[in-house]
Amino acid sequence: MAYGENPLKALDLFQGVMPETLERLWRQGKSEGFPKGCLVMRAREPLKSVYVQLRGKSIIYNLTHTGKRKIIFIFGPGILLNEHVLDSHHSSLFCETIESSQIYSVPVSVFLDCMEKDFGLTKSVLMAQEKKIWRMGHQLKNTMGSIYMERKLAAKLWKLSRDFGRQTSAGIEIDINMTITFLADMLGAPRETASRLCGTLTDLGLMKMERKRITILNPDRMSHFYKTGQIDEKE
Repeated sequence: MAYGENPLKALDLFQGVMPETLERLWRQGKSEGFPKGCLVMRAREPLKSVYVQLRGKSIIYNLTHTGKRKIIFIFGPGILLNEHVLDSHHSSLFCETIESSQIYSVPVSVFLDCMEKDFGLTKSVLMAQEKKIWRMGHQLKNTMGSIYMERKLAAKLWKLSRDFGRQTSAGIEIDINMTITFLADMLGAPRETASRLCGTLTDLGLMKMERKRITILNPDRMSHFYKTGQIDEKE
């Protein structure tokens, strides 16, 4: 994919940042292609760069005490991938591409210097991290014991259909290849449980899964189900 002179200018992430700051970031950073399944950041390693997704998709995850992967976020283009940008800390999470991606990186020292000189960049970073915290709060709400696992999966799929969905004749197809194992990692549940939950939502007429692709047949019905636990027969 060909980019313009400086693709950072087109990102919502950097709206409000001075043009000269974006020019410096682009000049002193680099845009690099990553194949599917490539680790961009590793937990417990020193943070050397700030990363921004330009094309493709990546997941942010951690490992449980048993070594099982727990997916926290799925990010598309225009997202700041780091959970923090201070070079005094090690990364606490893993970042891995789930499809062929183009990722921009710049040394942390350069990025911090730009933040000091341009409050617009500092504000952009704060807004990006606040949005992640807001999303995390909603995820934590959906992990409480008061919500059944079927509704938890429905909530996650509905959100993915909104962020990465494309309209088809059958409904909204999530533009991510997702295996049962991938879904289990999102839920923090055994693979067998994820398989059973997919079967339940399919039987309820809320989704279908074919060749690693999930289609939400009716987003409004899916939304109603994850919020209430009931099927809206009027839709």
